[in-house]
Amino acid sequence: MKYLLIFGLTMAVIWLWQGKRRSNMADKTSPKKPKPQSRPRQLPATEIVACDVCSVHLPRTEALTSGRGVYCSDAHRRQAEG
Repeated sequence: MKYLLIFGLTMAVIWLWQGKRRSNMADKTSPKKPKPQSRPRQLPATEIVACDVCSVHLPRTEALTSGRGVYCSDAHRRQAEG
C-alpha cells in the first residue's frame, strides 16, 4: 500500500509539472496580441495672436486687448495708445 501511495504521488507531481510546462510552451509559441494604443489626450486649441507693437506671438488668453489692438504687455499697450 505504501508503494502505491508513493507511485500515485509521483505520477501526480509529474502530471502537474508536464501540464505547467505545456502551458508555458503554448504561451511562448502563440502570437501575442498587441496592446491597444492609448490615444493621446487632445488639448483644446489655443488661438495665437501677434502683438501690434513688436509682433511677438502669444496665446490670446495671455494677451492684453484694447479697443485699438492686441498687445503682449501693458507697456506696449500704453506705447501704442499714446
